[in-house]
Amino acid sequence: MPRFAANLTMLFTEVPSLHRPELAAQAGFDGAEILFPYDHPEAEWEKALSGLPLALINTPPGNWSAGDRGFAAVPGEEERFRTGFLRAASLATRLGAERLHVMAGVARGPQAEQVYRENLTWAVQQAPGLQLTVEPINPDDMPGYFLNDFDQAARILEDLNAPQIGLQFDVWHAARIHGNASAVWAAHRQRVSHVQIAGFPSRNEPGGGGFDLPALCAELDATDSTVWVSGEYRPARATVHGLMWLQALKSRNRPIGN
Repeated sequence: MPRFAANLTMLFTEVPSLHRPELAAQAGFDGAEILFPYDHPEAEWEKALSGLPLALINTPPGNWSAGDRGFAAVPGEEERFRTGFLRAASLATRLGAERLHVMAGVARGPQAEQVYRENLTWAVQQAPGLQLTVEPINPDDMPGYFLNDFDQAARILEDLNAPQIGLQFDVWHAARIHGNASAVWAAHRQRVSHVQIAGFPSRNEPGGGGFDLPALCAELDATDSTVWVSGEYRPARATVHGLMWLQALKSRNRPIGN
């Protein structure tokens, strides 16, 4: 059975962030992911996690309210990216995060791609023991984001030929970008090292949109037990009242997502 993580940036928001790991463990999650764990000292996160495995964190996005979405592909921001990456890599190592998502940022064009490739190559060299991910994000949710297509991401990863960098497969973004998340999974499964799920088209509790979540879990059972499946969605009500999907996927006793 895959390991299931709660995205603590989006789930259990009924309580402050440092109280969310405890609720996630009580709810039956095997671990957590935290998009931006930079607002609290490392020691506070260590205490809050209390042994709950951490699946993934993101590199610092910059000033979110001003439109920053990371800097890996932003020409002229190489130093800012590299400083942020080293901070993220240090935090990921201390907290035991299994993946570090490298945010590309808002940029476009050949120069942005060249900067992106150079920064990813540098990041691999700086943190050889850390598994990195890249994630295509749909342009409606994140206008101008450089990495906005799974085929684009696969091409870049193939050219870099760095096994340390995996593809982050988010069902929601795959469906929004390409229209058929199942086809995206089939085409790029071999590069995927982290999975995020949500309902479609609402982005509430996972299920719907024609994507077969039990089949995804069964395939991960058979091929790669290291991949986390993270619930990254907007709960339609209090998080604990909408976790039937987690119970169903763990028990495999009824279909979900068809």
